[in-house]
Amino acid sequence: MNAPEEGKVRVAFAELIDLAAEKVGGRALYANDEFFAGKENLLKPGRGVFIPDKYTEFGKWMDGWETRRKRVLPGHDFCILQLGLPGTIRGVNVDTNHFLGNFPEYASVDALEVHDDVTVDTLLGATWTPIIPRTKLVGGTQNYIPVGSEQRWTHLRLNIFPDGGVARFKVHGVVRPDLVKLRAGQRVDLAAAENGGTVVTCNDSFFGPKDNLILPGRAATMGEGWETRRKRVPGFDWIVVKLAVPGHIEHLEVDTNHFKGNFPDMCSLEGCTLTEEVLDFANARDIAWTEVLPKTKLQASHPHHFEGEALRARGPFTHVRLNIFPDGGISRLRVNGRVA
Repeated sequence: MNAPEEGKVRVAFAELIDLAAEKVGGRALYANDEFFAGKENLLKPGRGVFIPDKYTEFGKWMDGWETRRKRVLPGHDFCILQLGLPGTIRGVNVDTNHFLGNFPEYASVDALEVHDDVTVDTLLGATWTPIIPRTKLVGGTQNYIPVGSEQRWTHLRLNIFPDGGVARFKVHGVVRPDLVKLRAGQRVDLAAAENGGTVVTCNDSFFGPKDNLILPGRAATMGEGWETRRKRVPGFDWIVVKLAVPGHIEHLEVDTNHFKGNFPDMCSLEGCTLTEEVLDFANARDIAWTEVLPKTKLQASHPHHFEGEALRARGPFTHVRLNIFPDGGISRLRVNGRVA
């Protein structure tokens, strides 16, 4: 499935978190060829840019991974990637943005699950499982390809036939964390993406994607947070996170890092317990929510911590809803607690 122009086609799996992104710890480990442009570009944010007059000693500078033209040797080019967040893959986006006369004709994807650190030599000799067959690509666009496997994967091998350039490679799916760690009784961030937390829905994410709210580490820039547009009508903005596992809340952190002239004036947080997967944008406002943190003033570019008597309820909850008044940006939400 191809999307000729960004925004024209809605692809459901593309709304899931990118398990391979550089900002969640994804790494490009090995490429058999990266003559024109490095493999690390595949996992960078955005779609890549084009600078008409920029060249290197090897040729035209390209914002992606690009191999030389295959002349004598048979075969195809490939790149091995380590997912930053191991999980079940729902689909990939092989983005050939700005690659027009030099994009690969076809691509396929193989997958692997390993439980320990492995060397590149081990990965090169491993037995890989095909999850996407050889698929025709279109140049200068986002090639969305669904995946039917339900297995947990840690590494992928992107194959291109026979050669060429890919701007970005995004791997959308659901995090499958180490549940033994979560159930060990220690306090963990129940909302964190790396632990299996998921942003289910929000009413607005015009400036900053919803999944940014629960990514690892502090945001490096304002663009790495969740930010809504300026509200010109009554009301407030909100975002719902499904916790990795049902849990009791002991500590909240609402971080407005880098948001200075556009941080929310106030925030609140509510929780609920659901036994079925029925929460979405249409009914998120109608769920019976329990107040955890009442409306509280926020500061610019500041980590706000709430615990003890500041929390009106502790759960157990399966979902939380962060409300911001009236609009603005939050870089991170941490919901620290223990598994119920």
